[in-house]
Amino acid sequence: MEEYKNTNTFQNIMLENREKLSVTGVIDVFSFDDQIIIIETELGLLTIKGENLKINKLSIDTSDFIVDGHISSLVYSNSGSDGFSKKGNKNLLSKIFK
Repeated sequence: MEEYKNTNTFQNIMLENREKLSVTGVIDVFSFDDQIIIIETELGLLTIKGENLKINKLSIDTSDFIVDGHISSLVYSNSGSDGFSKKGNKNLLSKIFK
């Protein structure tokens, strides 16, 4: 499992009134629906949970990401720890949907 310990990496997360989340350092979006969004960031996988979530902005060029909705939790994990790898392989989902 790859560890995200790059000391030259900076990431900003700003949550406004639990309704608007801005994240910098986003590399890719693994999955999303109106209750859960999983994104790969420079510091690890970030799982966003809530209700009525919708991606307002995603720019891979500038690494900016904005989501609107009622946000209930933000959880970091290292790649591979919840079935996703840095290469985008969805091991857990592929096992579930055989």
